[in-house]
Amino acid sequence: MEEDYGNSPEPEPAPVKTKRASVKMTDKQKTDLAKHMQKMQKNGMSPSEAKSHRMKMMSRMRKGMTVNKAHKDIQG
Repeated sequence: MEEDYGNSPEPEPAPVKTKRASVKMTDKQKTDLAKHMQKMQKNGMSPSEAKSHRMKMMSRMRKGMTVNKAHKDIQG
């Protein structure tokens, strides 16, 4: 008599992540972000901090946040 060891069905492959469609910023969002970044630089933000901040702001604004909401989200 043969015993059946581990003959379970094949595991399902991991689901494939689809890329999100890239959403471009509107002209109003771009001008609002530019004004915000000028304000941040006047307040003494270093160039490396400014670049990081800008990238974080852009990612949130593409999701539909306003400049103020995105800034508050980043600051905590």
